[in-house]
Amino acid sequence: MKVFQPFRLDTVNHCLWRAEERVRLTPRAFDVLRYLVEHAERLVTQDEILEALWPETYVNAEVIKQYIRGIRKALGDDPEKPSYIETFSRRGYQFIAPVSDESATPPPELGTQKDVVPGTASSEEEKSSRTQYLLKFTIIPILTVVAVAATADHFWFARSRATRSLLNANSIAVLPFVDMSPAKDQEYFSDGLSEQLIHDLAKVPRLKVVGRSSAFQFKGENVDLREVGQKLGVANVLEGSVRREGKHLRITAELVKADDGFQLWSQTYDREINDIFAVQDEIARAATDALQVKLLGTNGQPIPPDLRSANPEAYQAYLQANYFLGRGHNKEDLSKALAYADQAIKLDKRYAPAWALRAAVENRMAGFSLTDLTEGSRKARDDAGRAIELDPTWAPGYLALAGTQNDYDWDWNAANASLSKATALEPGSAEVIRLRSYLFRELGDLDQAIKLYEQAIALDPLRPDYHLGLGYLRYAAGQYDKAQPALQKALDLNPQAALVHVTLGQILIAKGKPEQALAEIQKEPNEWARLAGQGLVYHALGRQQDSNAALAELVAKYSTDSAFQIAEGYAFRGQTDESFDWLERAFKQRDGGLPDIKIDPLLKTLRHDPRYNELLKKMRLPR
Repeated sequence: MKVFQPFRLDTVNHCLWRAEERVRLTPRAFDVLRYLVEHAERLVTQDEILEALWPETYVNAEVIKQYIRGIRKALGDDPEKPSYIETFSRRGYQFIAPVSDESATPPPELGTQKDVVPGTASSEEEKSSRTQYLLKFTIIPILTVVAVAATADHFWFARSRATRSLLNANSIAVLPFVDMSPAKDQEYFSDGLSEQLIHDLAKVPRLKVVGRSSAFQFKGENVDLREVGQKLGVANVLEGSVRREGKHLRITAELVKADDGFQLWSQTYDREINDIFAVQDEIARAATDALQVKLLGTNGQPIPPDLRSANPEAYQAYLQANYFLGRGHNKEDLSKALAYADQAIKLDKRYAPAWALRAAVENRMAGFSLTDLTEGSRKARDDAGRAIELDPTWAPGYLALAGTQNDYDWDWNAANASLSKATALEPGSAEVIRLRSYLFRELGDLDQAIKLYEQAIALDPLRPDYHLGLGYLRYAAGQYDKAQPALQKALDLNPQAALVHVTLGQILIAKGKPEQALAEIQKEPNEWARLAGQGLVYHALGRQQDSNAALAELVAKYSTDSAFQIAEGYAFRGQTDESFDWLERAFKQRDGGLPDIKIDPLLKTLRHDPRYNELLKKMRLPR
């Protein structure tokens, strides 16, 4: 117990106390404070904090500043006249208050303690300040960009209308299984098992299953299951561990009620690697039986053999491929994902999941210009078709095919057919619902797109990109006051999220607040998006020379992959001919932004031009 009056830092229970009242800090902010307190005798650099707390994950140093601001607010510390944390410009921080060690004092009994923020004087003020606190999360390897915490009321998800529908006995989150292997080298395997259980349970009718991205936010965290239930809006949590030595597996799993920790079911499985599929069946079936839900079309029988391969090595290669696909969008990880998918197919040419996964990798690499767009899309389409041919019950095959049909072919009817089949197979999949929303967005049906996106967020509430997507849809629908909270939620979950600041800036421009819009757009971390936003906001401010310079730089640097954004800039500036020239270029380049042509507010000045309808016709979009 570290004491600096009037606070006590309980390093065992990860709590900060002021007298008998607990002070709210997010886990990551607590870690930063603890590190400063434990090294109070000296200055601590930002790099040292990053290395100590995030040794294997890239985190922008700006995140440390946000945590320091949060800590100061919790302590009531004045950065100009600090009593606790002093900032040394461009060097680091030092904890300057006297610190002593004392034996830990038991916290108040559960149900009697009250979270407080120093300096609040009334319940109304406390209520107002609650929205500024962080929802704890760590960006897991699928993002690989930053590990940050997020501001929000910790009951937000439980209170939201979309999530309340999940708070029933038939809602569940599958947390990532822990790798307990001696060498700690089976993370891909334990992650793959967890993800497959999510897929299996998503097939159960009336069972609400939280998506992988949100469930995996708790990876590596020692969290209270009540907190998990509140943040994800679920009544039940499935968790477990994997220990592998050679070909021997020991898998433990338990199903727990989130609100009181009551164990509904638990089991330990000692098997050989060849039996992994049977184990997955048993776990998923036992969990659903414990929830008293029947499996879709199986009446309690084993789940259809989605990932079954006669060759266990092919299955392991598939898990490796899926692991690297989930890590992010960089070429190195995607190349590894493609190589492992190739390996799985080489080991078992009739292994449908590997074909579907390879199609997903090829779609992503083509979409991020890491491979030739035409060739990559062709391969993805062929591989997705092969996956469906081998196993028409495997939903990811239809999702991969829909991705090509939507993003490259612009064949909206075919994409709708593929997504309908995926929906029938996995009605509880957040990603299926999100992609259906995206299709309605491109077709111009914003009401249905928004409704579906809200459903996806209810199933996967901790994904920043989901909240960004909903915010953009509300912006496109002119619902500015509803769009801004959704976009702020994306920033709360990931302060470095791309495209959020520029979208907020566009909303402020639309609301006639260009000065505020400029301040927002300057925060955008993505360079091409920032340049595009600057071209807009400088024009709105009457700074035409600056607008010209920003647009010229965007053209010089990003003409091959940002033709649509360049067209937006010219349209907003009233340069119609130039805008249509760039829209034609976007059409030839199969620009990923062009399908937004029907809903994009920046293009509204073009909609009465005959060339606009001609372009819709070429894209097979309804007029």
